[in-house]
Amino acid sequence: MTQSPPAGIDIADMTWPPPPYRSPVPPVTGTDGVRRFDGITYATTPGYRPRLLDVQVPAGEGPFPAVVWIHGGGWLDGDRRYPPPTVPADLLHGAVLGAGLALVSIDYRHSLEAPFPAQLHDVKAAIRYVRTFADALGIDPDRIGVWGESAGGHLAALAGLVGPGTPQGAALEGTQGVGSGETGVRAVVDWYGVSDLVTLAEHPMPAMPGTDFPDPYEALLGATVAARPDLARAASPMTHAEGSNPPPFLLVHGTHDGLVPYSQSEALTEALRNAGGEVVLQPVEGADHIFLGSRDIPAIVEGGAAFLARHLGAGA
Repeated sequence: MTQSPPAGIDIADMTWPPPPYRSPVPPVTGTDGVRRFDGITYATTPGYRPRLLDVQVPAGEGPFPAVVWIHGGGWLDGDRRYPPPTVPADLLHGAVLGAGLALVSIDYRHSLEAPFPAQLHDVKAAIRYVRTFADALGIDPDRIGVWGESAGGHLAALAGLVGPGTPQGAALEGTQGVGSGETGVRAVVDWYGVSDLVTLAEHPMPAMPGTDFPDPYEALLGATVAARPDLARAASPMTHAEGSNPPPFLLVHGTHDGLVPYSQSEALTEALRNAGGEVVLQPVEGADHIFLGSRDIPAIVEGGAAFLARHLGAGA
């Protein structure tokens, strides 16, 4: 028995194979007026889970500038829906929306699924997707920034520095999802991200009792830094800062970070300044990774949102 296609689908418009992404579905609008698009597939690759993103758009008339949020987790773990445990999701999301910015939260392939540069390819694919469907999402495609923490901070920094015209840029852009298009961003907030994997290999990983956690840097590269120094350099934002035309950066880092030393953000700050970039380095005195030990986390979050709102022209 022949079945009819689902209501609303014109088989004359269907193609095979289908594109490696799905168009946005209509949003759900909350009582607060915020429009939410949940679980959009922005990229697919045979053999891998679909990469998803969520979009929250402030109440009011758009289009709005947008922030792409990139989660941490050592490139091995993490989820677009959950900031680090020190930062409540309501705090982060509320600060971004309250600053007049749309929030795009993305997943990406973890390192044991696919080594670098798969993670950056996915970030770039998400940016291309948002630009392609900007009208449907209520986003201004010319005003996009990135904000990430830990592994996500590292990827945010790379997203701000790597482009088709930069050294190795074509290979690092990737062709996932919407296979081509502009991926540049206008501002970057990097919370305690890695900037130089080569020097970081000399910093011993702290012990993590009760866990069977792979070495995150070896998992990211698919080899040790010593075995693949070329890939370690390509995966380091420091490599791409030199000679670049960087967008404005805000680097926020705990001075007692035992996982990613504060010196990583100091080194990237110097490299960005040498490249003529605008960069603010904000130390969080006495704080460990994910700002553990800090009492100023709400102010840190609000500061990140304000930085992005200023450089993306929120309210303009």
